[in-house]
Amino acid sequence: MKAYVLINTRAGDIPAVVRQLRRVQGVLETNMTFGPYDVVAILEARDLNHLGDMIANQVQPIPGVVETMTCVAVEI
Repeated sequence: MKAYVLINTRAGDIPAVVRQLRRVQGVLETNMTFGPYDVVAILEARDLNHLGDMIANQVQPIPGVVETMTCVAVEI
């Protein structure tokens, strides 16, 4: 399963957050963005429980991460 995680960071922390996210196993891609969110990360997980664990234990604790919104991708 794939998910797009939209992330807001503290001012000035975007580069450090992006570097840390790129080290997380299961993160396929990470980009700084312009708009309501600072960073978008694409995650891949085996199931919803694994995805929740990744976000709660590996993404949200990154220093500088203020808020996340997860959008689960659905293939049609």
